[in-house]
Amino acid sequence: LTFLFFIHLQKSYVYKLMKDLLKKFEDKKPEVVFQWEDSQTDAKGWLVINSLRGGAAAGGTRMHRSITKEEVIALAKTMEVKFTVAGPPIGGAKTGINFDPKDKRKKGVLKRWFTAAKPLIKSYYGTGGDMNIDEVDEVMPICKEEGIHFPLEGVVTGHHRKDEAGKMKIIDQLTKGVPLIVKNEKLTPNPKKNYSVGNLITGYGVSEAVLHYYTIYGGSVEDKRVIIQGWGNVAGSAAYYLAQAGAVIVGIIDKNGGLINRDGFSFDELKSILENRTSNFLEADNIMTFEEVDKEIWSVGAEIFIPAAASRLLSQKQLDTLIENGLEVISAGANVPFADKEIFFGPISKCADEKVSVLPDFIANCGMARAFSYFMEDDIEMIDSSIFKAVSDTIKAALQDTYKMNNNKTAISKTAFEIALKQLV
Repeated sequence: LTFLFFIHLQKSYVYKLMKDLLKKFEDKKPEVVFQWEDSQTDAKGWLVINSLRGGAAAGGTRMHRSITKEEVIALAKTMEVKFTVAGPPIGGAKTGINFDPKDKRKKGVLKRWFTAAKPLIKSYYGTGGDMNIDEVDEVMPICKEEGIHFPLEGVVTGHHRKDEAGKMKIIDQLTKGVPLIVKNEKLTPNPKKNYSVGNLITGYGVSEAVLHYYTIYGGSVEDKRVIIQGWGNVAGSAAYYLAQAGAVIVGIIDKNGGLINRDGFSFDELKSILENRTSNFLEADNIMTFEEVDKEIWSVGAEIFIPAAASRLLSQKQLDTLIENGLEVISAGANVPFADKEIFFGPISKCADEKVSVLPDFIANCGMARAFSYFMEDDIEMIDSSIFKAVSDTIKAALQDTYKMNNNKTAISKTAFEIALKQLV
């Protein structure tokens, strides 16, 4: 009893230490909040730079109808934590545009946004694709039209501080690397289709986080049941790689509806669902309505849950039902997946971390950020297998560091946060 009481006190102290660090980080005001209103539509946007650590900051550009400045601030802070794992050691940032991404005027809105943000993107802010904004098809070509060499030019300028030749070498690597078509048969759902690094790398990292988790903490992904939330690039590719590794996808829930197969979809069935997608949403002949799938999916029973849709979706009730039905691990494909009002560690997030293994977003979905940092290194190999290996090795190292501090299967997220925040606070 004395030993158990000592362990309880130790855990309480560690949690308080992390909570104190987290409060300091959350309470720190962002260094830059740039607000924009479109002259031709009702679109408005915010570019938030949490800090210019290392001389620059980076974070993707997202668009949806309900985005707020507060959401963008939270995501900028999330990005800063992510860079402690993925590198380079820079500040976190994010752009959010409040506009309907299905509106036919979307491209014009984006062009005017990038025109307004150009001085920052040329100097010390780097961006990329994010929710409802495609890196290769939208961000890169629009930036080029605006005279921006690459969406991450500000990071190259502000952080790397190379001479002109060195700067252009990095930009050339970024320009070639992100749209690089993946041909390695183990890394692409179909070598004959043009799946790019940008399409696959984040979902690959989410899957690798699960595989490394079982290797480090014990167990195997083989025959583990999986529920996927979302069906965009991150969710779809994560599902593919997990199925390839021997896991069994039993349910998919997306904003358009969902699919459930308690016996699990075969690998060929899953590939077909992924390859027949014509947009970033789930499409299938036998798709259930959102209301139907939402009533059933949380109690289907799965050891692995992949939240890879929008932020702040997973409710306490849904979490409780997943846990009651055998949940072991959550690998966060979405930034801030829990429906808490707090930026980090709200009550739902804390509950999950205390009861199951939570692989936090800044580790699990760091794939694209790590790919960007890889392309900014000297003497790299511009081949798909080397890029994907860099992502896998980075995620593995982060989980190993966490395991060294805490070899329990709970409080993984708390421990990882403490490691990251000690670098920032």
